[in-house]
Amino acid sequence: MPRFPDGFDLAEALTGAARRLHGTSTPHSTPDTAVRLAVELLPGAEYAGICAVERENGRRPLAWSDEIVRLAEEPADTRPGTATGTGTGAAEPYWDRLWNAPEAGIADSTLDEAGAALAGLGLRSALSQRLRADRRRLTVLTVYARKPHAFDDSTRRLGRLLTAHVGIALESATVREQLTEAMRTRDLIGQATGILMERMGMDASAAFDRLVRASQRENTKLRDLARRIVDAHGTPDGGGR
Repeated sequence: MPRFPDGFDLAEALTGAARRLHGTSTPHSTPDTAVRLAVELLPGAEYAGICAVERENGRRPLAWSDEIVRLAEEPADTRPGTATGTGTGAAEPYWDRLWNAPEAGIADSTLDEAGAALAGLGLRSALSQRLRADRRRLTVLTVYARKPHAFDDSTRRLGRLLTAHVGIALESATVREQLTEAMRTRDLIGQATGILMERMGMDASAAFDRLVRASQRENTKLRDLARRIVDAHGTPDGGGR
């Protein structure tokens, strides 16, 4: 059985974590909540971070519980005092395992060549688990500790449960943001169409067609063209009130 502190109620803790995650308003605030939860919930975790790992562009930190995590998750050749030319991820090859496995880690960074950069930051243990994965990009949650062998099976098991909740929350927040943006775009295009109807004395269908043709002719997104028309209508020169 997983090892947890006395009085720790797993079901209650995960329920609370799910509520906090799904209470976030945007895909940008969800990772910030997730790293705080990782430090609170995962046995042995002192720090946590979420980063994107891309095949072509290397790693990019997305959220971190402490500045040391941001440094740990930057490409090694961009850190002050680190020799360049090693190539993104070359100093930390354990990250490469995440393309083929759901988790990877460092038990003792001072004894593992893959963890040399972590050792330089005073971090001895790391455990990374995937949140999202496709052929080009991974989203990864990593917990860190200053002592070696900090993470055992209880950390891994609870980590898998937490990453499942985080992944669902990220998808949900992304869908909400996309729907909100779609509604704003629809309203904006509707306003622009109404302005053309008033100015040109045409019906809604003709006004929308005119908007689409102008968008194609100018190679401009329909949303951006609609915003220009609405903004111009709201200025003195545009005749708006």
